Amino acid sequence: MDINQIEPISRLVNEFSKLPGVGRKTAERYAYHIIRQSDDSAKSFSDAIMNVKAKIKFCECCGNYTEVSPCKLCRERSSKVMCVVKDPKDLMAVEKAGSYKGQYHVLHGTINPLAGVGPNDIRLKELLSRISNGETDEIIIATNPDVEGEATAMYIAKLIKPLGIKVTRIAQGISMGSELEYADEVTLSKALADRREI
Repeated sequence: MDINQIEPISRLVNEFSKLPGVGRKTAERYAYHIIRQSDDSAKSFSDAIMNVKAKIKFCECCGNYTEVSPCKLCRERSSKVMCVVKDPKDLMAVEKAGSYKGQYHVLHGTINPLAGVGPNDIRLKELLSRISNGETDEIIIATNPDVEGEATAMYIAKLIKPLGIKVTRIAQGISMGSELEYADEVTLSKALADRREI
């Protein structure tokens, strides 16, 4: 029997397939896993989804996900250095590295004229408002090294440099453990340009 004929399963598969990176086959595996779970496990899964929707909001300062606003990072860290990222998942990637101890600012997007996303559609006004108190010495721009990320980085630098605040961009290039022969020309060129003294 085709699962598309069983409405509750078909609906669950359709919902799972809306998740990023989840194709139809994976969505079917997830649905069958839920069916095999105990009622308590399925309820716990459902409750976790509803709980995150009810309790998680954006931090009024940095724009990251939080239960309490301002978030712990904004309350406990110095605003002398601020790392600007595109999305909360990028913030988490920087945090996992474990070496950055400043505050963050989440833009919730990058400038992309082809998609109709301009400077007013991302959290740039909020960034300017945050640094207007004069406490920030450096802005680290950590947007992706793609066309939109680069355009956004250049736009932010143009806005902030006249304020006398240092603006830096995360270095890009060859990743640890990779081999030069497999690096593309753009990556290798960027790695050479961003070289530092040892």
